[in-house]
Amino acid sequence: MLEIARKNAATQPASTDAPTPAGHNGGPPLEDEHRPEWGDGGIGNYFYWKTAHRAAWHNPSPGIVAFRIRKAERLGLTYEEYTLEILERGRHLQIEDVERIVEIKRARSRRAVNPRS
Repeated sequence: MLEIARKNAATQPASTDAPTPAGHNGGPPLEDEHRPEWGDGGIGNYFYWKTAHRAAWHNPSPGIVAFRIRKAERLGLTYEEYTLEILERGRHLQIEDVERIVEIKRARSRRAVNPRS
């Protein structure tokens, strides 16, 4: 009969203020909660975006790289700035896009002053 009393005492929660749900082992909460690489929100299209990002920056053909380098130099931009503009806006910059080119160069000078932003 003593053994039965011990078993019942072990299954009873220590406090009745916040009862634990069924199946909970009664252990303490974890200090550092796991955070998945896609952040706190839902997974959404995370893996589609990740695949698309890899494909966009993956090695393009040598002809495309040469074309972009020549075009970027003609506009006074770096290859990365020119390629990023294509990926973000979906169009190739032209000589007539003076305002946008000035914006890119201004952002470059801001990054040189404050590289963390």
